[in-house]
Amino acid sequence: MDAMPEREGPLYPLITLSRHRMETDGEGVTTLIAGAGCPLRCGYCINRKLLEKDAERVTPRELYDRLKVDDLYFRATGGGVTFGGGESLLHAGFIRAFRGICGDAWRIWAETSLAVPEELVRTAAECVDHFIVDIKTLDREIYRAYTGGDMELALNNLLLLKELAGPERILVRIPLIPAYNTRADQEHARALLAEKGFSQFDLFDYVVR
Repeated sequence: MDAMPEREGPLYPLITLSRHRMETDGEGVTTLIAGAGCPLRCGYCINRKLLEKDAERVTPRELYDRLKVDDLYFRATGGGVTFGGGESLLHAGFIRAFRGICGDAWRIWAETSLAVPEELVRTAAECVDHFIVDIKTLDREIYRAYTGGDMELALNNLLLLKELAGPERILVRIPLIPAYNTRADQEHARALLAEKGFSQFDLFDYVVR
């Protein structure tokens, strides 16, 4: 019996693909690539049940082969792919390998909390075009209560990303989280980050059902 061909490259824990998204997770037509794994445990996580499912492991080439059917849409609209999840930057090495296959014709976005080791941020800065950063809050106690994580890690990574990628490649999302923060907390976080050189913000309300 012939041996199975070796699969080349890092493996991505693919949960699902969402095609033909318009101006939702980036510009133009995009495909959202949802992957497993997250270091945070956010109180209102909408993907918690999804993240508990078994993920299919795919190589960069296998993922590209699934997505290339929409190549024309991506090129015509300035769109591309958005890595989400879960925490996309846990798979920064995969994204770098994927960039090597798709080239510069597709834009790559990454939705991230930045609650990852610094080296993954450095890797992502080399291969991701735009970052959508869900910073949650700049209040340490609120951050820990809501996510179970360390706000200092996320903030330090955000400042590092600004140095590596530039603020024009970063959209900072700051939610109003019912029972956790206030509108004043939300505005205070925006003002502090604006002082640090960030200029693109998305202030929105979590809708809890």
